[in-house]
Amino acid sequence: MTIDDLRFDDQGLIPAVVQEASTGELLMVAWMDRVAVEATLRTGLAHFWSRTRRALWQKGETSGHIQHVHNVYVDCDADTLLVQVRQEGVACHTGQRTCFFRSLTGGGSVAATMLERLEGIVRDRKIAAPAGSYVGALLARGEAAICRKIGEEAIEVVTAALGREGDERLVAEMADLWFHTIVLLAERGLTVRAVLEELDRRHADRASQSG
Repeated sequence: MTIDDLRFDDQGLIPAVVQEASTGELLMVAWMDRVAVEATLRTGLAHFWSRTRRALWQKGETSGHIQHVHNVYVDCDADTLLVQVRQEGVACHTGQRTCFFRSLTGGGSVAATMLERLEGIVRDRKIAAPAGSYVGALLARGEAAICRKIGEEAIEVVTAALGREGDERLVAEMADLWFHTIVLLAERGLTVRAVLEELDRRHADRASQSG
């Protein structure tokens, strides 16, 4: 597949769906012409065509919210692109992480993953925990208590696995472990995204070494 195989519309444009490579989060949809596609592939930075300004633009050129391109995929009809990127800062001009932060069904903001939704809950509990909140109480006990809890949950995971307690029990214990690691990240002011980006960086490093 080459640029010559792409099916641009009558205006010489093709839609580009932009996705965070490390999390799968949908960031934005924009348009590319042939020059924008070529610039994106050549520089490794996302370039688009502005239909209002009628000009080529590099995402983040003025704001600093650059998109580093990992992969560009073409759909089955060759008339839509999926651009996987590492987003610096936010993708939306409103200051939101993603342009898709409103819901037509009344669900409020859309979080990218269940991990990030849990992270949001933990962050809220850190700011103001309601009476009886487990997370609030754990955060109040401090980092050492959270680390001890993670150790206990890790032992439960190993016990479930080696004790042949069944896949359902193993999944439940793993969920407990992951949840408490999110609590620790929040206590430190760190994010799930930082961990996913580190995993993505390691994967890219290994791929480049093997390639």
